[in-house]
Amino acid sequence: MEKIDNLDRRILSKITRNARIASRDIAEECGVSRAAIHQRIQRMQDMKVITGSGYTVDPRALGYSTCTYIGVKLEKGSLYREAVNEIEKIPEVVECHYTTGPYSMLIKVYAQDTHHLMELLNDKIQHIPGVKDTETLISLEQSLNRQIEVIYEK
Repeated sequence: MEKIDNLDRRILSKITRNARIASRDIAEECGVSRAAIHQRIQRMQDMKVITGSGYTVDPRALGYSTCTYIGVKLEKGSLYREAVNEIEKIPEVVECHYTTGPYSMLIKVYAQDTHHLMELLNDKIQHIPGVKDTETLISLEQSLNRQIEVIYEK
């Protein structure tokens, strides 16, 4: 991976705090041209340093009031890829991580309510070949949600 420099870090620091910030404002704060900002952002997108853009939708606004984390134990860790292929078919699953510790996988799921969650568990997740056991943790409140801080020299 190409290396990012201090100017890249300054740009990242600004856009991770406010994705709608005008290039003109970033350019003024960094002391470079708008064209340089555009080029740097494009280069970081090409390098996969910047991996997304868009809007964040609150799942509650769509009727998903229950956020859960489900620890999934597989019969064998080697079944992970096959299990992920099946998990991807469940739209309520928004994250999936291959983990160490007591679970093979940790998934984040949004459900409309606890009845919907039970259906997802009983009818979908626990029917995936290789799934041996699940443990469900319901999130009562999300207290923090942020990007990693980008540190740069001033």
